[in-house]
Amino acid sequence: MNRVIGERDLDETPYGDEEAIALYRDVVRTRRFDERALALQRRGWMSGYPPYKGQEASQVGAAHALAGDDWLVPTYRSNAMQIAFGVPMSDILLFRRGYAEYTSGHDLNVFPQAVPIATQIPHAAGIGMAANYADDDAAVCCYFGDGATSEGDFHEGLNFAGVFEAPVVFFCENNDWAISLPREKQTASDTIAQKAEAYGFSGTQVDGNDPLAVRETVSEALESAREGEPVLVESLTYRQGAHTTSDDPSRYREERDDLPEWRTADPLERYETYLREQGLLDDELAETIEAEADDELAEAVDTAEEAPAPERDEIFDHVYAERTPRLEEQKAWLESFTEEHDVQELEH
Repeated sequence: MNRVIGERDLDETPYGDEEAIALYRDVVRTRRFDERALALQRRGWMSGYPPYKGQEASQVGAAHALAGDDWLVPTYRSNAMQIAFGVPMSDILLFRRGYAEYTSGHDLNVFPQAVPIATQIPHAAGIGMAANYADDDAAVCCYFGDGATSEGDFHEGLNFAGVFEAPVVFFCENNDWAISLPREKQTASDTIAQKAEAYGFSGTQVDGNDPLAVRETVSEALESAREGEPVLVESLTYRQGAHTTSDDPSRYREERDDLPEWRTADPLERYETYLREQGLLDDELAETIEAEADDELAEAVDTAEEAPAPERDEIFDHVYAERTPRLEEQKAWLESFTEEHDVQELEH
């Protein structure tokens, strides 16, 4: 099943005014976060950062489809999705500064960000299988980019989900580039969504720059997953900036004239125009939402800057529920090493 839902009048969607504005609020929040995080990285505040400008509507729409007891399995570029799901901005900022990922102590069903490409996909299948064994109604949403579909973990994870009817939605955000490699050089398949057929379940495409369409599509996919039918959702969007702050897209990417405007247009501008045409948004409300986002972000930066330096032992505390013998050996080695060397020299 492949489809692209374009923009419709709000009364043709399952959502009302409040839900439409809530999506806009989170698109604004996550755009502001991305802009501020990029600026902070450029001044040396954090070592690296993966921008997601152009993908906010896709991630926010998917996050709003999740129920409170569902599980989100993210990657390093899913910051917008995590924020919209409720993860504090300060947690994500602190993670980028080397702290443990759950500094705030939140109890949301969110796994740690997976930085190696596609390694989280088999984990997501396993979480879904565990939910089945525990007779749990929760579903799993696993986020990854189109480049991850070229990894073996993608095929293994989808195969397990199909065989064991795991309640998993595999949410592939196709931004048309895997770092410097365009999609057509990754796969000969006409779509990524159609790859699901090889594993015995359905795939579908959605206009990733329409948050209402993404929310509806992912909501339907989650309901299917709860009934034992996994789904692969291909969200068609476009990465406007660099892959990471160490990337220079001008070396390999030219303007894509072959992609439709709905896919390359700025999703925030597009959705704002849509809401104004629907009579739901005016200058006063837009300014209020932007001001609230800026205040939240300023508080998050303050929280991150005021956080005490992490203890060295914390690097060993979040690998397993209990330290393994190997971790104990590594911890003992680090302790002896720091005793023999000047702490300031080590930190430098």
